[in-house]
Order: sequence, then C-alpha cells, then structure tokens
Amino acid sequence: MTSNPGVTLSDLNARVLAACADLARLTEVPGTTTRPYLCPSTRDVHAFLFGWAARLGLSVRVDAVGNLRARREGPAPDAPTLYVGSHIDTVPNAGAFDGVLGVLLAFALAEAVQERPLPFALELVAFSEEEGVRYGVPFIGSRALTGTADDLLGLTDAEGQTVADAIMAFGLNPDHLPDARVHGQSLGFLEFHIEQGPVLQAAGAALGVVSAIVGQNRVLLDFTGQASHAGTTPMAHRKDALAAAARFVVAAEELARSTPGLVATVGIMHARPGAINIVPGEVHCTLDLRHPDDAVRLEKLHGLLEGAQHFAAERGVTLTVSPMMGEDATPMDAGLRDLLHRAAGAEGAAHPELVSGAGHDAMILATVMPAAMLFIRSPNALSHHPDEMVNSDDVEAALRVGVRFLDVLAQEVGA
Repeated sequence: MTSNPGVTLSDLNARVLAACADLARLTEVPGTTTRPYLCPSTRDVHAFLFGWAARLGLSVRVDAVGNLRARREGPAPDAPTLYVGSHIDTVPNAGAFDGVLGVLLAFALAEAVQERPLPFALELVAFSEEEGVRYGVPFIGSRALTGTADDLLGLTDAEGQTVADAIMAFGLNPDHLPDARVHGQSLGFLEFHIEQGPVLQAAGAALGVVSAIVGQNRVLLDFTGQASHAGTTPMAHRKDALAAAARFVVAAEELARSTPGLVATVGIMHARPGAINIVPGEVHCTLDLRHPDDAVRLEKLHGLLEGAQHFAAERGVTLTVSPMMGEDATPMDAGLRDLLHRAAGAEGAAHPELVSGAGHDAMILATVMPAAMLFIRSPNALSHHPDEMVNSDDVEAALRVGVRFLDVLAQEVGA
C-alpha cells in the first residue's frame, strides 16, 4: 500500500466535498447534474475513482453492469470481505450528494486506514445504477452482486434500448454477470448516505443509524379511452382517460395523507394525443407506494388499484396495470447497527435510529449479507433537487465514525 502519513481526516473531508462538487459537473445535461445508467459521463466518474484507487494501491475492475469495484485484499486469501459504497447515477437535475457522497466517503475511509492492518478485505463499490430512472426499475448495480440482475436484461428504456444493449454499448459483456456476484465470505455491507429528509435536522443530530428501509412498490398504469373532439363530444358520451387518471391521482394522495407512514407518488403522467381541443384518449402514469409495514403497504396498494379500475369503468375507460417492482421492508443487521452505535458513541456523536423512507442499495445487499447504513443530516431536508445540502462538519463526523467502525469491527473479527 502507498503511504500518505501527513493526511488528516479533515484533509480527507475537504477532498470528499471538493470531489462532490467536481463530479456534479460530470453530466449529460449542461447546467444540471443528470447522470443516468451507463451514460457517457459515467466514464469520467470512473476515471476519477480509478485515479484515487491507484494512489491507494488498490486493485480496480468494472464488472458486467458497470459497477466500479476497488479492493484491498485481506491478510489471507480466505479472509472475509467488508463492502462499502453507494451509487454514482442520479435523477434528472439532481443534487451533488445523493449516492456520490457515500462512494467518496468509502474511498476516504480506505485512505484513512491504508496503513492499518485489517483482519478482513475491504471492497469499495461505486454502483452504476440505483435510481431506476432509465429503466423504471432500480438497483441494477447492487442486483449484480446478489445474482439477480439477469432478470433485468430485457428491460427497455425510452429509446427502446435494453439493459443488455446498454451494457454492450458501454463495452461490457452481460455474459460476465456471474463474475459480478459476491464470492467468498462476507462480513457485510456499509453504506453512508444523506438522509434526504427532515428527521435528523429536527433532532439536532448530525448522524443517524438506519434501523430499517421501507418496503416499496412501483406500478405502471395505462388508461385507454377514446380521443374525440372537445367541442362536439357531450360530457355523457366521453371516454376521457385523463379524467379517470386524475381521479386516481387524487385518491392516492388522499389515502397517503390519511394513512400514517404511507407515501404515494404519481411521478409521471403522459396524456395523448395531447392537444387542447381533444379529449384525451390515452394516459400513461406511474405509482410509487412506500410504507415500513409490508402488510399495510400491500393492503393499500390493492385498494388503490381497485379504485383505479372503478374510476376507469365509470367512464368507459379500460385500465392496464403493469407491476414494475416490489421490495419488502428491510431491517438492517442488528450486529452491524450495534457496531455503528458503539463507534458513534466513542466519537462523541449523537446516534439516533431512524427508518429510511428511500430505497437504497443496502436493502438489496441485505438479501445476501449483513447490511447497515449511516445517515448524514440533510440540513434543508431536500434531495433529488439541485439545492441538496450537507454540513461539512457532519460529513467529517461520518468519516470519523466510519474509521472507528472499522477499528471496532477489526477487534470483533480478530477476537
């Protein structure tokens, strides 16, 4: 390993924040941060991370779905591995910290302990896809590590390009997916991430330990009625697809407002043919439904879709429902959570527990290994927005807790 004995955690923190700003400018849409799965600017992010890994003497590869993986080997070939990372793709017009901050903190963590002996291997992962923007289904990156990405290869984006097509266009080979799977013994997965909500800010805490990640469903709905003249079609004779869809949107909002813990979002709606003087004949829309209790979420989903069918039928409109994703609520590993609490306590940091309302790669990795998350305060409780913020002191606190976490974990493994 290379040596940089003069570097401090404050230095690393400053480097992480500067890198967040630099990587935010690597985008497909000038003036915004927009980086969908395997877009050209992904190569620029990879180049930055390759450079940091090279300075640390880590081995680096890009796996079959485009995850960049930098590895510090353990003291023996059969040593277990701790995985640390997050994602580098973004939503359209994103902020500078969602996902990327966690990746950069993983690299900073590896540099902070590069001269310390560890009884385990350390693998840093920059997941290529987590947001689900390009293909409607998230977690392509982390699913590759669990061996479940094969099921997504046939999905198509708005241009009709499949996931397999995108992989090959990037110079990778989907036939190599088995090599992306986790092999050998895993100690677990640790993800640093901004909270993206108001809980830590309200509590006056810089950091929080995630207890669980909510369950989530994503559904596509297609309402099909009859396009007709806006002036000559009496109201009683209309088959207005948009009117049916609009009733569904309002019903989803009303249900979520009246059900504690439930959030419902219709994030996309397209009406066709899309003219001011034509009754809409077709509407395509989405539903994102989340709740920490799977039973409640599935019950409310069933009720919403029944209501959508009713709103369509009373207007002579047909409805096609296409499930895109269903993820159960995922508790984080109790053992790793305890280590995070111990590490935060040793650093004098408050460490409340909270549930994540957003989905994260940790929930996918939790199906094959212990997983834990450390949240970093979002001062303005805003994310998926260019005004996303972090406090420098909070990020440094996360790095300090991460270093202490590795120390505590090393003691546990070596005991």
